[in-house]
Amino acid sequence: MTTMATDLLSFIDASPSPYHCVAEAARRLDAAGFTAADWSGDLEPSGAGYVVVGGALVAWIAPSGGPGSPLRMVGAHTDSPNLRLKPRPDHASAGFRQLLVEPYGGILQNSWLDRDLGLSGRVVVRSEGARGEVRLFRDDRPLLRIPQLAIHLDRDVNTVGLKLNPAVHLTPVWGLGDERGGEFRQWLAARVDARAADVLGWDVMCHDTLPSGFLGDDEELISAPRLDNQVSCHGATQALIAAHDARSSMGHGVIVALFDHEEVGSESSTGAAGALLGQALSRLNASWGGTDADLATSLARSMLLSADMAHGTHPNYPERHDTGHDVALGGGPVIKINVSQRYATDGPSAAAFRLAAERAGVPTQTYSHRNDLPCGTTIGPLAAARLGVPTVDAGMAQLSMHSIRELMAASDVDHMVAAFTSWCTTVE
Repeated sequence: MTTMATDLLSFIDASPSPYHCVAEAARRLDAAGFTAADWSGDLEPSGAGYVVVGGALVAWIAPSGGPGSPLRMVGAHTDSPNLRLKPRPDHASAGFRQLLVEPYGGILQNSWLDRDLGLSGRVVVRSEGARGEVRLFRDDRPLLRIPQLAIHLDRDVNTVGLKLNPAVHLTPVWGLGDERGGEFRQWLAARVDARAADVLGWDVMCHDTLPSGFLGDDEELISAPRLDNQVSCHGATQALIAAHDARSSMGHGVIVALFDHEEVGSESSTGAAGALLGQALSRLNASWGGTDADLATSLARSMLLSADMAHGTHPNYPERHDTGHDVALGGGPVIKINVSQRYATDGPSAAAFRLAAERAGVPTQTYSHRNDLPCGTTIGPLAAARLGVPTVDAGMAQLSMHSIRELMAASDVDHMVAAFTSWCTTVE
């Protein structure tokens, strides 16, 4: 157990949804002296600031060297695979009141069975503004549960395997009785202190009610929801705050972008495949007095760290991992390489990250996916293609990726924050 690992648990428990994750990052930046800006207005010149756009956040430290200076950037994502409520969720079956949900991202479906689930997200209520007022809410009570079928009614489950139809078998119960039209809308209105008629829309999702915690006799492991990828959001935020403290010794700028919707392809107004980061960089460059040529020069001298979690070698399934590329929990940041550009790492960007970790006294590892298994991807290739910036994909090792509950080494939190801070504060 370390102080930084304990801080990560607090970050995760404050962030049951992408909107809460961004709010927690913003709260920390506020406390560190960053200035909140309005995305819909002019981005006024600021030495250190941030903007929040839905479930995304872009934060910066202006380069003291002026326009055209290099930028060290870190990108991560705020969303995690989960179950999200449908527009008309009220349902009933066999005497149970239920809520209809839709899987978001590549969830491990079985991990959501027999778990006590809360609800969180954002609600749009009627106001004088043209778009309504957005209010965040969370309810950590055990509100929902997806009961698994008893073995007596599925005798082959342990031999043939569990087979779930997401349209049928992932519908949680939240009470007894018949369907009552509009019940959820009324319940939700009460959570945000509004009338049911004034609830205009919502983005609501389920979350595990069990708090994050340490695991093992020596508390060497962390058991928590949403490690993928709130660990990287935490690391990026803490590194940016550390860079703010070291700003007087830096000539370069620092950018942190926490995107939404990575788990469903990033194609959105707040995803890495969209225009958010490019627009932010253009507007920031202008607020710092730079020209288009200055921005082009700056990007040509910049580098991006795409921070996302990595697969640790599973002790029960070692054959699923590439020979010669074992990855250990507790072994430090993992540099991820794929020649088909599922990861954006190349030789120079890998070297730059290794040197940053070296300066911090942090070990690194290398991940390569098995050739006969399809490889996942990250925001790295998307951001690299849109910005034309050398990019390294790196993150911390974990097990149970995309489960409702994931596992990592507590010591790797310190490794991550130290390496990310070195990346942000030093340009060779």
